[in-house]
Amino acid sequence: MARADKPGSDMSGSNKPDSEAPKIEFPCDYPIKVVGKAGNELHTFVLEVMESHSPGFDQTRITIRDSRNGNFQAITVTIIATGEPQLQAIFADLKVSPLVQIVL
Repeated sequence: MARADKPGSDMSGSNKPDSEAPKIEFPCDYPIKVVGKAGNELHTFVLEVMESHSPGFDQTRITIRDSRNGNFQAITVTIIATGEPQLQAIFADLKVSPLVQIVL
């Protein structure tokens, strides 16, 4: 079992062991949302990053939503996450692109 955060810490800043954040049990379905400049470049970039960290992920589990004006897109990809190091690597690789505004 892996932890979602540092031991003994929570969002309130308290270090009480009884107020730990919920734990994530791996492997599990894990949605990753990427918001960025709309276009094929963003979609291609997100797919490349996901494929490099989660080879053979189910591409039918991708949703794309356009912003009202069509300038931005939210791409949500659900992968089977294997652990915290995998998720950290995915987030780091996604954040390096100037096409990406937010990764959730």
